[in-house]
Amino acid sequence: MKLELEIIKVEKPLGLNVIIGQAHFIKTVEDIYEVLVGSVPSIRFGLAFCEASDECLVRSQSNNKDLEKIAVRNSLKIGCGHMFFLAIEGAYPVNILNQIKQVPEVCRIFCATANPLEVIICQTAQGRGILGVVDGFAPKGKETEAGVIKRKKLLRKLGYKL
Repeated sequence: MKLELEIIKVEKPLGLNVIIGQAHFIKTVEDIYEVLVGSVPSIRFGLAFCEASDECLVRSQSNNKDLEKIAVRNSLKIGCGHMFFLAIEGAYPVNILNQIKQVPEVCRIFCATANPLEVIICQTAQGRGILGVVDGFAPKGKETEAGVIKRKKLLRKLGYKL
């Protein structure tokens, strides 16, 4: 047996939020779609799901064709069975992540981020799988007291804390 590793850079506009996860059934596309439109009415999104059996197609659904193209393009590039790729605008992952985790087909979430992103892939004779992700950059030091104040102000400005 042979195992090859590859790093795939996610192609997306700077600051676009994405969620990459793993699910196990073809109805994942419709179920996640329903969760998204029911959770945040103003959300815009593109969703792609890599089917891992039968026709092995990338299935997609969206309410925004540009975001759907981003999701499909990255899904084809990553090419791992049963992964889903969600590109979102008009909401943050924190607004929808728990609802997505509650979809019965969803097995795991690899990341939810607006950072530059790399996906670590393993390739075997059977197919490809996600080992993990590199989300953003390495730490540059410890937060200072001024940094704590800045962080707290930002969270309150965004409405996440009172």
